[in-house]
Order: sequence, then C-alpha cells, then structure tokens
Amino acid sequence: MDTINLYEAGQSLQANGSIWTENGMEVFSRTSMTSNHENDEDDLMWAALERLPTFNRLKKGLLTSSHGEANEVDVRKLGFQERHNLIERLVRDAETGNEKFLMRLRERLDRVGVEVPTLEVRYEHVNIEAEAHVGKRALPSFFNFYINFLEGFLTSLHLLKSRKKKLSILGDLSGIIRPSRITLLLGPPSSGRTTLLLALAGKLPLDVKFSGKVTYNGLDMNESAPWRAAAYISQHDIHNPEMTVRETLAFSSRCQGIGARHEWLAELSRREKAQNIHPDPDIDVFMKAASIEGQKASVVTDYVLKILGLDICADTMVGDAMLRGISGGQRKRVTTGEMLVGPAKVLFMDEISTGLDSSTTFQIVNSLRQFIRILNGTAVIALLQPPPETYELFDDIILLSDGQIVYQGPREHVLEFFESLGFKCPERKGVADFLQEVTSEKDQEQYWANRDETYRFVTVKEFSDAFQSFHVGNRINEELAIPYDKSKQSADILAPKNMVLERKTSSKPACQENTC
Repeated sequence: MDTINLYEAGQSLQANGSIWTENGMEVFSRTSMTSNHENDEDDLMWAALERLPTFNRLKKGLLTSSHGEANEVDVRKLGFQERHNLIERLVRDAETGNEKFLMRLRERLDRVGVEVPTLEVRYEHVNIEAEAHVGKRALPSFFNFYINFLEGFLTSLHLLKSRKKKLSILGDLSGIIRPSRITLLLGPPSSGRTTLLLALAGKLPLDVKFSGKVTYNGLDMNESAPWRAAAYISQHDIHNPEMTVRETLAFSSRCQGIGARHEWLAELSRREKAQNIHPDPDIDVFMKAASIEGQKASVVTDYVLKILGLDICADTMVGDAMLRGISGGQRKRVTTGEMLVGPAKVLFMDEISTGLDSSTTFQIVNSLRQFIRILNGTAVIALLQPPPETYELFDDIILLSDGQIVYQGPREHVLEFFESLGFKCPERKGVADFLQEVTSEKDQEQYWANRDETYRFVTVKEFSDAFQSFHVGNRINEELAIPYDKSKQSADILAPKNMVLERKTSSKPACQENTC
C-alpha cells in the first residue's frame, strides 16, 4: 500500500515538474528573450546613430516614450509633452533630484575625460568714486533739474567749475573669487555691495570713476569678453508684464545663446564613439536639445522652471503694478531664471531673496550650490539677512562695510577672526546678523567679550587693517602676488564661439564634421 502511494506521489511530482517546465520556465525564457530582443534593438539604434556624420549625430537621440520604448527622435522637434516627460524623468523632485541629475551630467563628462573649464575672478586695488550733489541740490525738483542741466552745460565748456562733491564708494579692494565655491556677499545698506558686483561683472555705469584691475583667468577686461561668461542678476525686477513666465525665460535664452554647449557636445560625442561608449539616452537627449541654438522652446527653459518652482505658473503672465500676474516672490525668481537659462559660468547675484520665504530661498541657493560645485561654476550672491540654514550653504564670505572689506575667505574662519579682536557671536544669534551688526557703532558693544579690557569702538578701517595680518588675509595676499597661471585653463572660455575644450588624455585635433 505504501509502495503504491509513493509511486503515485512520484508520478504526480513528475507531472507537476513537466507543467512547471512547460509553463513557468517557458515564461522566464520568453521574458529573457524579450529583454535580449529589446537590448538588441537599442544596440542597433545606437549603431545607426554612430554611423551618421557628427553634424547629424548631434541632432538625433533615443527618447523613451511613456510605454518605455526607445525611439529615434530629432531633438530640434521635441514637443511640449516630450520635453515635460523628459524633465520629469531627470528631475522628479527639485530638492533631491537636481543633484542626482547634475551628477549624471558630470559622470558622462568624466567617463571620457572631458574637463569642465573653470573661471577664477581676481580684483586688485579696486577704487570706485562718484560725483554727486549733496544737500538740497540732491533733491529731485524742477528747479534743481534746470540748474543741474545749465551747470553741466557750462562745465563741459570749462566755463564753470563743477559743484559736485566726490564720494568714495569702494576703497582699495583686493581679493579672489574661486571656482567651484559659492560666495556670500554680506554688508549693511550703503556698504557698496551692488557696486562691487557691477564692477566684477564689467557693468559699471559710465558716470563713476573706476581704478584698479579685474581679471578673469588672468585676462584683463580689455583682453577678453567677460560679459559672455559672466551674468549680473539685478535686484530690480524689470519684465514685460504681458509675457508669460515661460515666454520670458525662453526669450532670454534665445538672446543669450548656447555658448560653448555645441562644442562640448561635439567633443564628447567624438570621444564616446572612439571608446565605444553608449551614454544614458535621457542625458544624451537633454544635452543635445540644450545645444540647439535659436529654439523658441528649450529643455533648458523647462529645467530652470522646474528647479525654481516656477512650473506651476509657467503659463501665467508676469504682470506688474497695473496688470495682475504672478506674485512678487515668483517675479523675483523669474529675474533669477532669466540669467540661469544662459551659458554663463560666473554668476553675480544681487538680493535674489527679496520677497521670498526662507524655505524657497534655501531651495534656490541649494540648487545653485549644486550647480557650482558639480559643474565648476563661480558665484557671488549678495543677501541682506539670510536665515541660518541658508548661511551654512556658502563656502566663502565677503563682508563689506563703508566700502571696505572687513573679511573675505572661508566661512569656517570668520568667527575666529572677530574673536581674535574681542568680539563673540552669542550662541542663539544668527552668524549673518552678527557679521552685519558687529561693525555698526550702534550695535557693536553688545558683542564685546573681552572682559579684561575696557570696550572701545573699533572702526571699519581698524577691522580692515587687522584682517590683513590675519592668517586668511595673509594667504590671499600671497596668492595675489603670484600671477595666474594661464596655461591651466584655455582663455577661449571667455569667447565661447571659439572655445577649445581642455582635454585630460588626448591631444588629437578635433574631428572634422564628416569623418567622426
């Protein structure tokens, strides 16, 4: 009886095994065959793209559809929904996804040895003066207008001496703005922050007197075209109120061009083909679409809308005081986005947090920090009262007061400098607020911590002189004494149309259009 049961059980197991083999294993086999078939199709598509000449290859890509299928597309003809889906896959969440997306871009460049160029900005002995009327003559009135006009005319004919008084805005400033580091520019009102940013960007008005030297990678303003690599973001929001947010950024993108993106992509594509490397399809499509010049709608515009949180109002008119549109905080972000859609490597940003809440300010500065660190950018951001969590995002600090530099250098040493002079920041006090109050005659005494000595007011000039003997100030002076090594970076970065990429491993000439 037991033998019969065992025999029947064995027959049953064999039958079930055959069913498993015929059903389950066949399913796995079919799945594996389908996967291999899809991989073979992708390989064939990449092989077809690689056979194209370089000029045509940079306009074609493999775009994944909503069903997960990869199709060959012309990146010049991406529709709104295709661009939207692409950005959603690359940057699903602006707070956490942006860094991963930028890392994927950087990994693609590093994999074939393409070095991202950097820009170092130096300013030495910068003095800026202006002439202006003071007292009642400075008031805007009809009488003063006609008197100023007549006086200016007679002064130009050397018949009358000008009655304007000279005012010093910045006095003998020297320092270095390093790449891959984000710098915070602090200072009380009327300290000269805006004037310094304008001077570094080469956008000073003509009615001020400038002396000193500002260089980009060792090249003077007259030797290069810094406005092609640098962007100044004003604290004033000036827009066409009847354009939507998307139209405003798209128009700004078309005006600024693509810079060196096309040259980068051509070199990158050549090296990947030589090493038989297939890039990430989504990253490849994004970079190719971003390198197409003159488009009415660009993936770069959609990307900036996403990271600035403007995608929710992208199709709303900007508006102004007479026309209802977006909010003041959103309008401030549009002003920032107008410059971010361009190819600038150096950003000078003036009061970008006005009208924004602390969380939004943190998100924007954090996104900029990720871009600067990962893609070797350079940024100086002026903020009046940054919250503590935003302050911690910065690498370097420049503290201005009365047109003089009180401190500039790593954020970690700024409190050490003031403690060496007898001033200490209270535990529950924001460091940014302390830095802007410690130079004020009204607020300075509350931070005096040296009980062994009687407090006396320390002037801005004394702070500035003390910084020169501080170890951070000594190191900056030593670096400024050594001329910038121009061989480290190609000067063509300041002329993006003729830019030549730095190469790590290869010194072969760039490929011709129909031979790559």
